[in-house]
Amino acid sequence: MGAGISEKAQTEQTESTQDGLRKKDFYFELPQELIAQDPLEERSSSRLLVLDKHTGAMSHCVFRDVISYLRPGDCLVLNNTKVIPARLLGEREGTGGRVEVLLLKRSAGDIWETLVKPGKKCRPGTRLVFGNGLLKAQVLETVEEGNRLIKFEYDGIFEEVLDTLGEMPLPPYITHKLRDRNRYQTVYAKYEGSAAAPTAGLHFTKELLKEIEAKGVRTAYVTLHVGLGTFRPVKEENVLEHHMHSEYFQISEEAAGVINSTKAQGGRIICVGTTSCRTVESASDDSGCVRPGSGDTDIFIYPGYRFNVLDGLITNFHLPESTLVMLVSALAGRENVLKAYEEAVREQYRFFSFGDAMLIL
Repeated sequence: MGAGISEKAQTEQTESTQDGLRKKDFYFELPQELIAQDPLEERSSSRLLVLDKHTGAMSHCVFRDVISYLRPGDCLVLNNTKVIPARLLGEREGTGGRVEVLLLKRSAGDIWETLVKPGKKCRPGTRLVFGNGLLKAQVLETVEEGNRLIKFEYDGIFEEVLDTLGEMPLPPYITHKLRDRNRYQTVYAKYEGSAAAPTAGLHFTKELLKEIEAKGVRTAYVTLHVGLGTFRPVKEENVLEHHMHSEYFQISEEAAGVINSTKAQGGRIICVGTTSCRTVESASDDSGCVRPGSGDTDIFIYPGYRFNVLDGLITNFHLPESTLVMLVSALAGRENVLKAYEEAVREQYRFFSFGDAMLIL
């Protein structure tokens, strides 16, 4: 059973691909005050805009009502990655100059690929100190996009040191300080490794997940460690020239089995978040069969892409001209998505990480 898009959306995708896909085609006006700065007290009380990917029809409800749109025999795919406190504030050894390091992904052992500010002051050989020497590091080399490979030195267990010194790596558009670290984690977060949360999952509570499973909806947990590449702005006007950074993913035999048997029995695969979507699409073949295993993916989904696995998507509202808006447009058609975003702005929905959600079916 395919993803199913309307003939109009298919025509739109073909034309866009032939035109080279322009970045400006994914622009929309977003008032600054709609960017959510704090999580709601109750996770599942956020708003939910439901979009019919075939017709473009919309309806509005509360997120906990998502259960009424799910059918027995469907499968929810959730990303159980866990965000690490990846933001480190320290200084350059000898000069005392302030430095900020954001851990992106482990390269090998105690060597991490990082984003460093100020980059010009952190050339290879520069030594860094965090927490009065509790953690030290040396810049080894500059790699793609100006990122730095850094080797850390410490006593004990790195994760414990990081838990003591690190801060949660909130996106730059969130200026408020997070009072509770757990609010930037899903309730099912399990495997540490992300530099950002899979935010569509933040709306779920343990109670809501139990209700969904009691209805006969299956769940499959996959892992994709979210890097910042997903959120990097598209700089090229021709979207096809944009390069996605790779991220590590893993799918167990159990999860692959649940997804594949759901499809075989005619159930829908509904991914929670663009990261879950990118994971299953990366691990599938043209027949829609998901293979268990692990690896790195730099899959870039934009209009013209034919989904092998995905039937529906739960997602937050994303930045204008972002790769995430392009992915959503690949599923529901650019015109439908931009109209839905206009409606969300008009109805004062909250945007981005701590914002409201959209269900596309």
